[in-house]
This record gives sequence, C-alpha cells and structure tokens, in this order.
Amino acid sequence: MESKDYLKDISEIKDLMNKSSRFISLSGLSGILAGIYALIGAAIAYWLVMAYGDGTLILDGKIFRLVMLDLFLVAALSILTGIFLTTKKAKQQGAKIWNATSKRLVINFLIPLVVGGLYILIILNQQKYGQTAALMLMFYGLALVNASKYSIGDIRYLGYIQIIIGLICAWFPGYGFWLWILGFGIMHIVYGTWMHFKYDRT
Repeated sequence: MESKDYLKDISEIKDLMNKSSRFISLSGLSGILAGIYALIGAAIAYWLVMAYGDGTLILDGKIFRLVMLDLFLVAALSILTGIFLTTKKAKQQGAKIWNATSKRLVINFLIPLVVGGLYILIILNQQKYGQTAALMLMFYGLALVNASKYSIGDIRYLGYIQIIIGLICAWFPGYGFWLWILGFGIMHIVYGTWMHFKYDRT
C-alpha cells in the first residue's frame, strides 16, 4: 500500500513540475481555425493573381501588395484567434496566461520567426520570389521546434513536418503555392484536430 502511495506522490510531483516548466494551455481549435484561415487566404491570393494578373507577382505591383495584405490578415487573424482561445482555455484550467514559462515560449517562438520574416523581406526586395514559400515553411517549422520545449512537446512534430515540406518546396519551387497550402492549411487542420481530441476534450 505504501509503495502505491509513493508512486502516486511521485506521479503528482512529476505533473506539477511539468506544468510549471511548460505552457500547456494551447488550444487545438486555434490550429484548426488557423488552417482554415490559410486555405481561405490562399484561395483569395490565387483568385487575385489569376483574375487580375498574368500568373506572376511583381514586387511593385498592386496585385503583389494585395497578396501581401492577404497573408498579413491571415497571420493576424490566426494569432488573435490563438490568443483568444488559449486565454479562454487557461482560465478554464485556472492557469495564468502570462508567466515566466509563456514568456520563454513566446521568445523562443519569435526568434526564428522574426529572423525568417526579415530574411524573406530582404530577398523579396531583391525580386527573388522562387524560395519564398519554402522559407516561410522552414522558418515557421524551426520556430515551432524551438518553442516546443516550453509547451506541449507534440508541437515539435508539426514543426518537423513544416520543415520537411519546406525542404521539398525548396527542391520543387514550382509547387510552392500548393505545398504552402499543404503546410499552413491542411497540416494545421490535421494537427489541430488531433490536439483538440487529445488535450482539449479531456
């Protein structure tokens, strides 16, 4: 009987240590919605290029600026949705949304993402469009892997998948648009659904 009590105590201590060192209130539903936003944004971008352009993007052109605005809105909407749903989940769990762990999570996520975003802007300014989708996928994947040690470890698997898709995209840049949809759209929906049923419904 004492042995079982010790094992129970050890398990509880382990859970407490895990909760104190990892931010575990991320919402799977936010991943699903981010994927849906990405699919809608990709459809709008495709329509803009096909309907008003000649199938290509020009850096100083109106279509390019509209596509960039489209991508910015997708990213902003995904971030705002993630913050809202994660905050709601944290309140339900009685956890703090902003603490030392969540700060480390955000910092470790933003470092690769901001560096990648700046690098992409630099090469776009040089009118090098071919690797844009690949770089977005790879830097986003690196950001997820880098942040995973401060959150639910499962997000690193989404990061690995994004990196692999990004490398494939770099090898086949002609399929960049469709691989971007696969990475940011479909994989977010698949991953978010898995996370929702694994964590959110327990």
